[in-house]
Amino acid sequence: MPSERPRILYVTDLAYPARGRRYCDEDIFLTSRLREDFDLALCHPAEAAGLLDAFDAVVVRNSGPVLAHRAAYDAFRERAAECGARVYNQLTGRADMAGKQYLLELTAAGHPVIPTVDRPEDLHRLPAADQYVVKPKLGADSIGLRIVPADRVRETASAGAGDVLVQPRIDFAYEVSFYFVDHDFQYALYAPDPDRRWQLEPYDATDEDLAFARRFIEWNGIDHGIQRVDACRAPGGELLLVELEDLNPYLSLDALDETARDAFVTAVRGSLRRFLAA
Repeated sequence: MPSERPRILYVTDLAYPARGRRYCDEDIFLTSRLREDFDLALCHPAEAAGLLDAFDAVVVRNSGPVLAHRAAYDAFRERAAECGARVYNQLTGRADMAGKQYLLELTAAGHPVIPTVDRPEDLHRLPAADQYVVKPKLGADSIGLRIVPADRVRETASAGAGDVLVQPRIDFAYEVSFYFVDHDFQYALYAPDPDRRWQLEPYDATDEDLAFARRFIEWNGIDHGIQRVDACRAPGGELLLVELEDLNPYLSLDALDETARDAFVTAVRGSLRRFLAA
């Protein structure tokens, strides 16, 4: 049973050089607030497997792309399963936590997602475009992403041998992200300039927007954790899913005012307490 002051192992890579973001600032802020309720220690993702036994729960936050420490991450998941560790986010995620395969599944199921295929023989299923986005199934943080012209997309997809995804490059108006704790919506941010993805401003989400985002939170089935639904506003006005980040979503807390940040921290505290009590 958890102690009166639960012990939390907080997994982060404070030195990860994220483009346009300062992971360390966000985690320094969030851990400073969580320490009001929990006994908390930080560790690098490479050390998590060897330390998790000493804590009541493990919170995986801004730990950087798993690609940078794949063996350590696999060892962490294996050890967590062996000892029944409480891991937050829960390791049952079906989205980015498991790679980009879910974009194919959602496309096939008819969800509002940027159309995605992974085989050259399926390229005809995509809308015609002048350019296509090709990215690794196990990619993250735009690592390995390429923009290729239409006359080279078949060749590029063939060379990927099923390890890459292909999508039409969409001339969207803006990108918008919806942030959830458990299944509860917290806030939304958007990038008015498509060329400046991480210069974010508060976004006033409509009921229709939230219905769009919630369908993916429900689909993923994580009961305890922080998730970010990334979407783009397509030329026709509809939202299309870009990514469902369910492993270690950056939260852009610096784009919020103090009231919104406090509300988010309160939501995370409550979520962790429910998780520990479950």
